[in-house]
Amino acid sequence: MTARKERLTVTVDREVVAAGQAAVASGRADSLSAWVNLALTERADKERRLQAMAAAVAAYEAEFGVMGDDELIAQARADREAAVVVRGRRKRPTKKTRKRGGA
Repeated sequence: MTARKERLTVTVDREVVAAGQAAVASGRADSLSAWVNLALTERADKERRLQAMAAAVAAYEAEFGVMGDDELIAQARADREAAVVVRGRRKRPTKKTRKRGGA
């Protein structure tokens, strides 16, 4: 069973319409309506997540007080230190590699 749809008239920037039409032409979207519907769905999901985050911060601050700059800086530092690099690091050439490559 499909969800009921509602007809909507909106004004959209030409560049956005062109991007949607390109998505349809390349097969990345079934129709311009489907492309716009997906974009609106993703935006609604983002808004719900932002509201949930704001509520979580408000609850934290109600219990523990307002987060200060020092706490935010310390958390950012801890997050950077705990991060896992997934792209890898560029290896430095060894002397042996440099000799072969430069000869």
